Amino acid sequence: MTTQNETTSVRRRTKETDVSLSLAFEPGPIEVDTGIGFFNHMLTQLAFHAGWSLSVTCKGDLDVDDHHSVEDTAIALGMAFAKLAPSGTGRVRFGYAYAPMDEALARAVVDISGRSYSVLEGGFASPSIGMLSTCNIAHFFQSFAVNAELTLQLDILRGENDHHRAEALFKAAALALRMALEPRAGAESGSTKGEAAIDVERAGL
Repeated sequence: MTTQNETTSVRRRTKETDVSLSLAFEPGPIEVDTGIGFFNHMLTQLAFHAGWSLSVTCKGDLDVDDHHSVEDTAIALGMAFAKLAPSGTGRVRFGYAYAPMDEALARAVVDISGRSYSVLEGGFASPSIGMLSTCNIAHFFQSFAVNAELTLQLDILRGENDHHRAEALFKAAALALRMALEPRAGAESGSTKGEAAIDVERAGL
């Protein structure tokens, strides 16, 4: 289990993006610069309400669109998360939360299970919020869940303003993750299966 003050850093470079990210599961500085204003705002909300310290810079091919920057930032964040919480061991493991934003309401349920899955029910009326394409919001959570090795179920339950709907969604996800990461009393394993023992052998050619 992650010790207090432990920080994980990820540098991920491709021909499309250059992402540098540092994450710690404790409140602290939050600095986000992806070149996409509304995405910066959502990542800041996610980190603040999850109780994390987060530093992110992404230099991406925004002359193409925002897709690669959103996806690769999510991948880096998921990789850092998985390093700090490789399983639900020693943690509550499950988390759920509702979050309102004025007329909007969202729900998030998370399982730090080692099984990667994400689903988002509910969409957006506009193709973009600021420079963030709304289709990339679901893709952000999917890419994060795959690399964080967790299950994430998300629902936008109501709302008329897309900014409010998105912000409620990110806040609900943050609060659910915060609950799931709480220390677990009693048994170390958060599963009746216990920890898997896997042996892999490779024969020579």
